[in-house]
Amino acid sequence: MPPTLTTVTRLGMVNAHLVTEPDGLTLVDTTIAGGAKAILAAAERLGQPIVRIALSHAHGDHVGQLDALVEKLPGVEVAISERDAKLLAKDTSPAPGEPADAKPRGSYPGTTTRPTRLLSPGDRIGSLEVIAAPGHSPGHVAFLDTRDRTLIAGDAFSTLGGVATSAKPNPRFPLPAVATWHRPTALRSARELRALEPARLAVGHGKTVEAPTAAMDAAIAKGAG
Repeated sequence: MPPTLTTVTRLGMVNAHLVTEPDGLTLVDTTIAGGAKAILAAAERLGQPIVRIALSHAHGDHVGQLDALVEKLPGVEVAISERDAKLLAKDTSPAPGEPADAKPRGSYPGTTTRPTRLLSPGDRIGSLEVIAAPGHSPGHVAFLDTRDRTLIAGDAFSTLGGVATSAKPNPRFPLPAVATWHRPTALRSARELRALEPARLAVGHGKTVEAPTAAMDAAIAKGAG
């Protein structure tokens, strides 16, 4: 099977992912200021239009170029979980039943763009299955490519400075854990993502890891420690 994932990295540390589909490209996350140009250039090299933008969560380093891209991509579908759609609209109030000790952390700058689709676990975006992965944010989701079992994990895991969960700061790259909404929930989600037995792990921060399960196990053990 030819490669279906192309990663675009901004400043060497913030990723967006282009997923090749028969009808065009699905863009997962949008990076930060200045990233739109690189994303559009990558799509042009691939020779396909971006037809969908799927957001793992509403932190600024993942939605930072949403408005700029939507301006250049009229009619593009924009999808995010219903819970993080509130955060995209700058509503940081808790939802019923959420842990009392959880609070929004990190940057939630909001966007002018409103989603055209609200995601639930089990939904499909092209070949990607939506997987609930709350913890880093309350409505964080991951995406599993059902063709080759690539897991696009957002910030549920990071690989910059070594594979880590967002449940406990990695001394070499602590920012995902520092911005995590509820660490026990993040650890539970990391375990559930590991149970999917992904063939490769693509993340918001760091390189894609092939055959990642042993590294995911080690990261989960450290997160629980």
